[in-house]
Order: sequence, then structure tokens, then C-alpha cells
Amino acid sequence: MKQERAYHTRRDLIRSAAVAFDRHGYAHATLSEISRQAGVSNGALHFHFDNKSALAAAVEAAAGETLRDTVREAYRGSRSALRVLTDISVGLLRLLRGNVVFRAGFQLSCDPAWTPQLDLRAEWHKCVQRCVDEAVKDGSLHPGIAPRDAVSTIVAATTGFGLLGREEPEWVSQATINGFWVLLLPRISAEPHSAEPGGHNRRDLPETGREFTELSQTGDHRTPSG
Repeated sequence: MKQERAYHTRRDLIRSAAVAFDRHGYAHATLSEISRQAGVSNGALHFHFDNKSALAAAVEAAAGETLRDTVREAYRGSRSALRVLTDISVGLLRLLRGNVVFRAGFQLSCDPAWTPQLDLRAEWHKCVQRCVDEAVKDGSLHPGIAPRDAVSTIVAATTGFGLLGREEPEWVSQATINGFWVLLLPRISAEPHSAEPGGHNRRDLPETGREFTELSQTGDHRTPSG
């Protein structure tokens, strides 16, 4: 019973810290606010975490595991590497708009007051690089496309969506990521497309209803308009 209570307290503290980092940034988040929002005393907080730095590292670690879960989910089944990449990118934006722990961990990577112990932006870059390298091997990347250009475009766009989405939630909506792939996929894919407007085949695009594992939900999150 004690172990279970300790687990739930630690989980609540991580989520409360994520909410504080997401709202205020690392520098302005306070331990008193974090403990209060988690419904525990300052003493209980310090029993689990030595300081604010330890809490930030725990948020990053939880966010990193959530990203890895999303990647593993996308790799299930037999599909081209580009299709796997589209599914992972859908998962990334879904997490940014609906999972406060992931969102805070992702934003901590560029917080000037914090030195990342796990740089989630760098992890995302590596993930995209891996998928593009596999797309070269399985032939799904068009031979006329430089892999480096594909990686740069995808990483820059998706990371930019995350940054813009902090103020305008439509940037991390399903419509935004689908629109991105409608534009990009016909230009980088070696697979034939139907003669729809723009030359794309919507069956190659991420499934709107696809669900990904989420560590936690944020009740105060702004609902995306898309």
C-alpha cells in the first residue's frame, strides 16, 4: 500500500511540475506551487525529489518514454518507412496538444534557464533521420530527394508547429499535420499517387482517428481549432 501511494504521489508531482513548467517556464516555476497543485506538502515533495532540477529531469524522462512508446506503436505492422514517419509525426503533435508532461518535456529542451539532460528535440531529430534512412533502404523515398533535405524539412516544420502551437493551438491540430503531408508526401515519396488535386493519395496520409499512448491529460489545455 505504501509503495502504491508513493508511486501515485511521485506521478502527481511530475504532472504538477510539468503544468508549472508549461505555464511559467523553468525559472519561474516554484516548488511551493508544484507541491500545492499536487496536493502534497513541501516535505513530501522533497522526499521524492531533492530540488526543482530533479523534477525537471523527471519530466524530461517521462516525456522521453512517451515519445519512445509512440515510435514503437508506429513501427507495428508492415509498412513503408515514410508511412511510419507520418504516423510518428501525427503522434508527436497529438502529444504536444494533449499531454502536458510531454509538452513540458519538449519545451524544456529549449528553455534558456534549463540545461537538458534529455534533449527531446534532438531525440526527435534522430527519429526522423532514422526513418528517412530506412526510407532510402526500402525504396519509399524518391531517389531524386536528398535525405538530408527531407530530414531538415520535416524536423523544422514539426518543431515549428510545436513552438507556434503554444500560442495558437491550431498549429498542433490534426488538420495541420495532415495538410503538411498532403503537400510534402507526393514530392518525396517514390510510390505512385492517384490523380487527385495536388497529386496525392489520401490513403497514404495519417489516419485521423489513430490513437497513441498518452502519459497524462491536462485539464487546462486549450482545445485546438482544427
